[in-house]
Amino acid sequence: MKQEERYQKILEYFQRTQPDAQTELQYENPYQLLVAVILSAQCTDERVNKVTPALFEHYPTPQDLAQAKVEEVYELIKSISYPNNKAKHLVSMAKMLVEQYNGQVPNDMKELIKLPGVGRKTANVILSVIYDQPAMAVDTHVFRVSKRIGLVNENAKTPLEVEQELVKHIPQSLIARAHHWLILHGRYVCLARKPKCNECGIRAYCLHYEKRVAPFENPE
Repeated sequence: MKQEERYQKILEYFQRTQPDAQTELQYENPYQLLVAVILSAQCTDERVNKVTPALFEHYPTPQDLAQAKVEEVYELIKSISYPNNKAKHLVSMAKMLVEQYNGQVPNDMKELIKLPGVGRKTANVILSVIYDQPAMAVDTHVFRVSKRIGLVNENAKTPLEVEQELVKHIPQSLIARAHHWLILHGRYVCLARKPKCNECGIRAYCLHYEKRVAPFENPE
């Protein structure tokens, strides 16, 4: 199967089955999503969603978080991975947000990545989810799944390489949703160690299934 056809078939499937796919992080405004995405680095959305209600109750605005003590924030997020660093990042991020951006989350990549704790992946999440820009955030799920199913060359070594390849082939109007499609597919179907190929709706278009699964299902 040619790559163009693979993209077309996979995107058509997700458009049909998950037309309204969105982040599983719980938030009510751009500030809350920014905090949640910073916390989600190397941590599950489920765990983050258990922590953020109390965090937002204590610090409902960037101004409140900017006045917080790192130790107090740490106590609220200590069940999250790397709580020490993330507590420092959150307080520093809030201070910068208040002092340089009037408490508003920027809508520009260059400005977003200036914020403590915000890398390209986090910035792309904000740009796509909040500002509906054609930005492709590449987390571990997107990185793994896009290469495994054949959307991106298996030899791609960095998230940026994967991002650039996906953005080149996915229509701009679908990029934001495609990010969620790939994440959710990796989270619930195309698992890292044991993908659920028999339950997968895109297996007919999947390079991994074509090369490594199908040939052994019906041996002659």
